[in-house]
Amino acid sequence: MRPAQNSKPATYRCPFCEEHLPSMMEHVLIAPEGDTRRRRHAHTECALAERRAGRLPYRDEWLATQPERRGRLARLLGGRRAR
Repeated sequence: MRPAQNSKPATYRCPFCEEHLPSMMEHVLIAPEGDTRRRRHAHTECALAERRAGRLPYRDEWLATQPERRGRLARLLGGRRAR
């Protein structure tokens, strides 16, 4: 989640309240599950309400729940992971 404001004349739809969001209005960008290709524009108030309700984790919080990724070299060499 990061602050955003765009001078491009576009209108977005907030994924939380489903209302229109003019691009020139102050808002935030959210990236579902850390995927920046699926980023969405949302009202700041809506995103903060979702955070307070526990439905919108920060990226660091989301990453902590993900399985550990092996490095490229470890994947190329194969073998078992040391535990």
